Order: sequence, then C-alpha cells, then structure tokens
Amino acid sequence: MGRGDLTNEEWARLKPHLPESGQRGGRWESHRRVVNGILFRQRTGVPWRDLPARFGRWKTVYERHRRWSADETWDRIFAAVLAHADTEGCIDWSMVSMDSTTCRAHQHAAGARRRPPRLPGKGRTPRQHRPDEGLGRSRGGLTCKIHLAGEGGRRPLALLITPGQWGDAPQLIPVMERIRIGRPGGGHPRTRPDHLGGDKAYSSRRNRRYLRRRQIKHTIPEPKNQRANRKRLGSKGGRPAGFDKTIYKRRNEVERTINALKNFRAVATRFDKRAYVYHGTVTLVSIRLWLRR
Repeated sequence: MGRGDLTNEEWARLKPHLPESGQRGGRWESHRRVVNGILFRQRTGVPWRDLPARFGRWKTVYERHRRWSADETWDRIFAAVLAHADTEGCIDWSMVSMDSTTCRAHQHAAGARRRPPRLPGKGRTPRQHRPDEGLGRSRGGLTCKIHLAGEGGRRPLALLITPGQWGDAPQLIPVMERIRIGRPGGGHPRTRPDHLGGDKAYSSRRNRRYLRRRQIKHTIPEPKNQRANRKRLGSKGGRPAGFDKTIYKRRNEVERTINALKNFRAVATRFDKRAYVYHGTVTLVSIRLWLRR
C-alpha cells in the first residue's frame, strides 16, 4: 500500500457503493487499484500520463474517472457515503456553514470543445455540464469557484462549481437545495440543518426570506450598507437581522473544510477542461474526507 492509498478499513466502507465489476464490454480492472490511481492524481496534481505504473494504464484510470464523473457515479457514491455517515451519527447538524473559494485554472484547463459532451451509449449531456465550463476570466487569468456547505465536523455536505467571478449570495439557495441526506430505512431525506452560518456575502433579503420559509435558523451578519438602507426606510425596512457572535465563531469550520479540500493539488489548481470532470474531482475528494475517521 502506497502513501495516500485507501486503507483496508476505508476500502471496506467504499467498496459496497461502487458499481459491480463484469459489466457489459468486459471485466473492469480492479476498482481498488484504479481508485487509488485517481486519488494519487488528485492529491499530487500530476498529468494523467505520468501516473506510476503500479496503478496500471493511465488511460484506464483517466477514463474511469471521466466516465464516473459524467454518469454521476461519484455523486451517487457521495450520497450513499453521507447517508451511511448520518445513520452512524457522524454528521454534525448543529451548525452547517456556507462559504466559497476561488481556484486558479491552469492553462491546460482552457480549450474545451464547444460541442457539448455526450454520455457513452446514452446520447445525453452529463448533468453537471456547463456551457461556460465553469471558467471565468479575471485580471489574474482563468478562475473557477467552489461554493460549499460544510457540517460541523469539517467535511462537505454539498458543493457547486461556477465561474470565478460569480457572487456568493445567488448561490446559497442552489447549494442548500443540494443537501439531501437519504435515510437507508426509507422516508424523506434530511435537507435542513439545525443552524446555518455564513459571512456577510450571503446577506440578502432573498436568502433570509428563503431560510425563514424553510424554518432554518441562521447567523449571517448584515453589511453596513444594507443596515443603513434598512434604517433609512424606517418601518418599511423591516426588523434588524439577529446575530449571535458566539455561534458565528463556528464559521471557521467551513474554512477548515476548504483547506482540507485544497490539500489535494488537483482541487487547489484546476487542470480539467470540462466542468463536469472537475465537479467529479471535488466530489471524489469529498468522499475521501468522509472515509477518514
């Protein structure tokens, strides 16, 4: 077992959620060796062609990751791992925080074909495909942004990839809608945390109205300009937003979650041309964080 490979305990937790070998088209290579190869590339950021020989053919490793990113296999595994963690009481619902991080895109991430990609044998576009490929231009070059909801245990619950110049406030609702933790025994999935925290970038009437409608308690500071505008309107401006400094201190948990994700070089710097492949990269790293105890 090499450095960074899945341990026997981690593999035992991941194996039941992987697709079965022996599908149509021939028997797949060992899932464990291929997944370890994908994780090695995500951790080190090396080009796919430079993978060590112990992981097998680099083309096999890359195609497995690309295919599982396209058909949402990584998303289904992530949902299964979260559901299993929730049954064991490993998810800290007491405080879920929102934040985003900007990731520089390498020059190799540019130049994707304009024609939308298609799922092999199905003729449809991957669900996570974006026409803009999640790339935005800034003064420093190409960037993309990861919008993230993290639980109190400093692990991701939901994520969204957008171009780097997109704001945070409009993405709160789409990220919250992606929090769906299934229940193995049946019933409605859990979608509401006990409390939600975020910085002032998420402060907007639309977001606060959404959270009140869903009866989600939240701690989001109000920017000075919004506070001044509310006071200027008088009674029409509504009541001041509640703010608990003690609870707000826990917002560092999502920042530490982002730091854990960015320990993987293929997340900190985007090398993938397609947005759906990069989404699969970040999802796989999230799965890796959940497999650790």
